[in-house]
Amino acid sequence: MAQRGVWKRVVTAAALFGMVVPLAACGSDKAENSTEADGKPIIKMMITRYSTDTPMTKMKWAKDVEAACDCHIQWEDLADSAWSQQKSAKLASGDIADASIFAFDPGDAVKYDYFDDLNANMDKMPNVQRFFKDNTVAEKMVKDKEGHVYVLPTDRGKSYRVSTSHFMINKKWLDKLGLQMPKTWDELTQVLTAFKTQDPNGNGKPDEIPFNMRRLDTDGFKLWNPFVLLNSTGITTSFAGTSPSLQGYYVKNGKVDSFLTQPEYKKVITYLHSLMEQGLVPKDVMTRDDAATTAATTGDGKTARSGLIVGWAKTDFEKLKDEYVPMPVPKDSADRPDSEVTWDYTQDLTELSNHGIAVSENAKNKEAVYKAINALYSPKISVAQYYGDIPDFVEEKGDKVYRMKDGCYDGKIKCAAVADRFAGWIPDSISVENDQTAEALQEADKAYKDTLANVDPVKDVMPAYVRIDSEEDQTALGNNNTAILSYALAQTAKWIQKGGVDQGWDSYVQKLEDPSLGLKQNIQIWQKYYDQYTSEAN
Repeated sequence: MAQRGVWKRVVTAAALFGMVVPLAACGSDKAENSTEADGKPIIKMMITRYSTDTPMTKMKWAKDVEAACDCHIQWEDLADSAWSQQKSAKLASGDIADASIFAFDPGDAVKYDYFDDLNANMDKMPNVQRFFKDNTVAEKMVKDKEGHVYVLPTDRGKSYRVSTSHFMINKKWLDKLGLQMPKTWDELTQVLTAFKTQDPNGNGKPDEIPFNMRRLDTDGFKLWNPFVLLNSTGITTSFAGTSPSLQGYYVKNGKVDSFLTQPEYKKVITYLHSLMEQGLVPKDVMTRDDAATTAATTGDGKTARSGLIVGWAKTDFEKLKDEYVPMPVPKDSADRPDSEVTWDYTQDLTELSNHGIAVSENAKNKEAVYKAINALYSPKISVAQYYGDIPDFVEEKGDKVYRMKDGCYDGKIKCAAVADRFAGWIPDSISVENDQTAEALQEADKAYKDTLANVDPVKDVMPAYVRIDSEEDQTALGNNNTAILSYALAQTAKWIQKGGVDQGWDSYVQKLEDPSLGLKQNIQIWQKYYDQYTSEAN
């Protein structure tokens, strides 16, 4: 296998620990038992999870995996917060588990040579082979130019082939006030003004939040941010997963550019400031914690406070969910042709991930590891991983149909599962009934059917399988983005809060386009990989 960043790894480790670290000290070379007393091999498997999850040792399906590999699995459950603090040090030292779930992605394999080439072991994983044959996009997301696969993708099924973001509006308020669904920004402003002034929740208090908008972060455009309004202007966003849209890049007719310098971006800023000026978004929106936004979304479970949000689906509102419906993206102006309006295109990134499971090159019991992975990617165990143990939480109805128990949604049962932190594949041939989250997402997505039809998934979006294969280019992108976003998003937040975009726009664009900031270099890098991967796809 090609050596990727070996010397850099040694130097980094030495810098972290204040000593020279010999290569022999890295990875799984420590003297330790590789079998139990019964002679069965031991696998050390790490998974990063939500901190409140049920321990892996309590999951029945984990025992099924052990039976399939005829081995013992020593699970290491690591909370997300702990992993975010430990990942850099783990990679610097090479001290990684035999197999790691939801921990590494193909970009890590570009920099570090700790990982086994899974493609060379496909004959041991027939379920993964079937997965790749069934979903070629998933395979392309993780396979490099030389055909190596260092991390397996995951697929949570057709039910999650949806956009990550949707406008959700309070239909009960619309009906009470005799208002129609807004179709333009001007009409949306009128609706939000009525939400503010006409006491639609009927409690006699001015506590309504017309547009319960999320704050902007300083390091990128996160999920459910208000710049999905760019789709109103014809720029297609893709705010999810590994998309460069999160750093301000977009594709239109095969050309990569940054929306940070486009007049459409300025137009959204101007509109958001107008909402701020009229008190239609919270005054502290640029600084308040996400928890405050969530609290205003769910309210007290009895009286709604939010008129509009950008979120997943009506399930965001919990007990108030029946008051809300999806709102199709409004056009920025009535004269814009419907054919130009788009929507956030994240279908592959919502259904798939590129960081399912990676195997250490130094794993002692690889035969057992690959048997375990093959079991994880079997359809039934994949369903159990994602939704919960069968039959405790999920009923097997036969003919590839499963059903989640009602108690999983009404709080009567704690349906232990790893959900999107799983390493598995749920084929399109499988149906899971009563997945209320997926049902709500599918319902929300229907409102965007027409606008999504305006998006070419290759020419107007950075495909999910396009990735940066060079460590040098990765480093350049990362360094440049830090400077670009630090300046651009701070300025954007200031303009939304206080105005002044017209006066400051030209100097802002001039600064972003200065070669020293690296925006043009980043656009060229993404264009290079876009051209390469899309030409190979054709």
